[in-house]
Amino acid sequence: MNCPNCRRDIADYSNFCYYCGTRQQMGAAQGQGGYVQKRLMRSSVDSKIAGVCGGIAEYLGVDSTVVRLIWVIAIFVPIPVCLALVSYIVAWIIMPLAPPPVPASNVTPAPSDAPHSAQTA
Repeated sequence: MNCPNCRRDIADYSNFCYYCGTRQQMGAAQGQGGYVQKRLMRSSVDSKIAGVCGGIAEYLGVDSTVVRLIWVIAIFVPIPVCLALVSYIVAWIIMPLAPPPVPASNVTPAPSDAPHSAQTA
């Protein structure tokens, strides 16, 4: 799938572009009208510690900053401190890491006017 904003290749299940951050439309991700299954995975590009918040943000279709703020607030609330930290560690262990994005292809055109060596005797 290509990002409509920066035209770079990104994974088909992405909600946001890895490079420019543009939100992707589900119609573009579905291609021919098929159903694309979303998977909860740790983000390989939007990670501060382990990519858990970035992966949750991609899965829910929200900005990762919002998810990080909610997680930090949950850590500082007195009662669920232990619960928030343990759940982050468990998510880190259980959630698989998303594959890295496909880099933009650097296609070089074939030289059309390449010099031909002619052998003369």
